[in-house]
Amino acid sequence: MILGMSFSTFTTLHVIISLIAIVTGLVALLGMLGGKKLGGWTALFLATTVLTSVTGFLFPLTKLLPSHVVGIISLVVLAAALLALYVFHLDGPWRWIYVVGAVLALYLNVFVAVVQAFQKLAFLQPCWRFSLPSAF
Repeated sequence: MILGMSFSTFTTLHVIISLIAIVTGLVALLGMLGGKKLGGWTALFLATTVLTSVTGFLFPLTKLLPSHVVGIISLVVLAAALLALYVFHLDGPWRWIYVVGAVLALYLNVFVAVVQAFQKLAFLQPCWRFSLPSAF
């Protein structure tokens, strides 16, 4: 049990949060590219991306895995992006810190989702048995 949920239910919740983070991150990225400030989408992206990393640490662990390292990096990058956006209001160099942080957080989220998909979904596993590192 994790937070009063079965392992399966918690995993499903974690995946749903991750997918929301990826979709809202893509919308926020398109807004950035178009020079539009999409406050609601951006806030939802940042919140769900933080939740994705935090919930990832709630799974039972016996040793530090590459996925945990990615989660730590993501949380550090997200902290800088949140400071840049909500504390420093994108003034001066904080604009670039935010953009780089938000894009890197989105990239890391997508990267982990792709690795997980290849490990967990049978139809993505090549018949010639190429294997990805099992730590993700």
